[in-house]
Amino acid sequence: MQNTVILGAGFAALTAVKSLRKQGYRDKITLLAPKAEFVYYPSLIWVPAGWRTETDIKLPLANFFKRHAVEYQQASVTGLRPEASIVETDQGEFDFDKLIIASGGRFIKKLPGIDQVFIPCEGYESTRAYSDRLAEMTSGTLAFGFGGNPKEPSAMRGGPIFEFMFGIDTLLRQQGRREQFDLLFFSPAPQPGKRMGAKAVDGLLMEMKNRQIHTHLGHKIKGFEAHKIKTEGGEERSDLTLFMPGMTGPAWAANSGLPLTAGGFINADEHCKTPDFDNIYVAGDAGSFPGPDWKPKQAHMADLQAKAAVTNLLAEMQGEAATHTFKTELICIVDSLNNGIMVYRDEKRAWHFKLVVFQWLKRLFEWFYLRDYR
Repeated sequence: MQNTVILGAGFAALTAVKSLRKQGYRDKITLLAPKAEFVYYPSLIWVPAGWRTETDIKLPLANFFKRHAVEYQQASVTGLRPEASIVETDQGEFDFDKLIIASGGRFIKKLPGIDQVFIPCEGYESTRAYSDRLAEMTSGTLAFGFGGNPKEPSAMRGGPIFEFMFGIDTLLRQQGRREQFDLLFFSPAPQPGKRMGAKAVDGLLMEMKNRQIHTHLGHKIKGFEAHKIKTEGGEERSDLTLFMPGMTGPAWAANSGLPLTAGGFINADEHCKTPDFDNIYVAGDAGSFPGPDWKPKQAHMADLQAKAAVTNLLAEMQGEAATHTFKTELICIVDSLNNGIMVYRDEKRAWHFKLVVFQWLKRLFEWFYLRDYR
């Protein structure tokens, strides 16, 4: 009997589980992750408004594992011996016949004073703490920004910051408190959101202008202090900062024996395979994949990569070549609590539309996506 080991319990990992079973794989699946829970990060944007709680966002996976006959092992990966087909963890070693690395990436926290900011996509706790601080404030400057990985242009996640910023602007207006706050958006990119397409940049900047959100763009971020953002273009006051750092690969990747990119990610080809090791596949934020510079790090792409990895894994088990690829596309809805901007981009087109219905579409998708885990 084959043993396919999956690292992680996020989007790519769980999609890999479902895809394996859906495509007829009946052998053993072992999943290694620190917790048997799935965190639905897209819904964090609704926490400040009180629209989502911890139980809405953090879903236990015991029933999901039972339905899909998954053997869950609580463990944190510490390294890999690929030539011996062994995963090293804090709970011992695990053998595998096939391995799918879907353990996600991590944020780069090298900027001085990074502990002075809130990083929303670290999880529910960070977003809840930010929300509580915001609720306690009666006035001040709220800053929103994101950075990148200079060695990996695609390792940037700015979309949630736009959603938090526009959503909090709407929330403060609904509460009758907006006049007591200044809102600031900062980014080292002179054209923030360019990966969504040139027209999307214009739309986002116009939205900021209409909402009276000030900008500080095109200057490298030097660090943070308790009430200050420091950049090479000067300093900005901030009484509460929400910031998304650039991303890099998992910490254990340095001990993996696998080829890494300059940005710290596990190198993968268009078939979601690692070079030199035919039984190791990568999906999601842990990997670096070929494609255009604007290719996104987002849940949708993680799902597409996981499906491609599984299809190729099963093909090779049948003695066939791994030929399946994934489509590179960016699709998201920037929700501002009272409206929604649908953004789409692939290698042929890029467009965006703003309609009230899109915010409801995003909530409908949340229900549809999570039905397998509830």
